[in-house]
Amino acid sequence: MNTKPEIIISKTDLAEIESRLEQRKLPVELADALEEEIARATILPNNEMPKNVVALGSQVEFKVLETGKVFTKTLCLPEDISKYQDSISIFAPIGSAIIGLSIGQKIEWQLQKSIQTVEIINVSKI
Repeated sequence: MNTKPEIIISKTDLAEIESRLEQRKLPVELADALEEEIARATILPNNEMPKNVVALGSQVEFKVLETGKVFTKTLCLPEDISKYQDSISIFAPIGSAIIGLSIGQKIEWQLQKSIQTVEIINVSKI
């Protein structure tokens, strides 16, 4: 899977992410990966966002294809981690990988020693 899937990000999420990127001292690789993701995204007004797209505040069910494991996580900003029992930060590698994906899409996710493929199974707005 060499090509990356198309992604959609809301104007509000884009502004929140860009603001946090400017404020935080993230590892270069992570910041670059997240900036690369948002640079290739289609940006839409909030009221035009499809309900099946992963956004900040979405509860996302996804499957790691190599292991078959299924996870349910709520994608959020770092300061909102404590709000959700199943939270994952947009600045975590998997968080930046799944933003903007829709149900059925897959993306390769770089771990420290390997690459894994994640498939979006379901998206719910919290």
